[in-house]
Amino acid sequence: MSATSQSPQVPARGRRADAVRNQQTLLSAAAAVFVTSGVEAPIREIAARAGVGIGTIYRHFPTRADLVVAVYRHQVQACADAGPALLASADSPFAALRQWVDLFIDFLVTKHGLANALQSDTGGFDALHTYFLDNLVPVCAQLLDAAADAGEITPGISAVELMRGIGNLCIGGDKDPRYDPRRLVALLLRGLAQPR
Repeated sequence: MSATSQSPQVPARGRRADAVRNQQTLLSAAAAVFVTSGVEAPIREIAARAGVGIGTIYRHFPTRADLVVAVYRHQVQACADAGPALLASADSPFAALRQWVDLFIDFLVTKHGLANALQSDTGGFDALHTYFLDNLVPVCAQLLDAAADAGEITPGISAVELMRGIGNLCIGGDKDPRYDPRRLVALLLRGLAQPR
């Protein structure tokens, strides 16, 4: 095989890697905008934050629902990946849990707009909820177990209980600027801590 017949493959791989990186950048930008401005934020705001044109967003995600679902999956994966990384790098398992909960809250802010974006696609919403549970409950459980094993929190707290409690505290935060769910979640986490 000649060098000329191999050369088209190398740029194609490079383009694919670039396309994946660009899409990840776009999804991260959209997630950040959704956290601050909601899922109905103007596409131009997302494009500006990502440093791309509006057409690039529509080329990857023809509808807002497509974009919201992709951001949802992206955030679930980022949250799932962050758990073990935080556990390895944080000062303590409880510190890792607190940092992970901050990421989880950012995710929940986006998730609250998901139902509206999908409208009548309840099957799609159910599949995404299963994806959420399958990927995030084990990570939260790992963080809770590590903090309990280190004697930092009361043992016996289930991941589903904690995640549901955090989720309930986050409801309404987008509708009332006087309500700060992060403050209440911080109180909840302090309540888990073992007295020293």
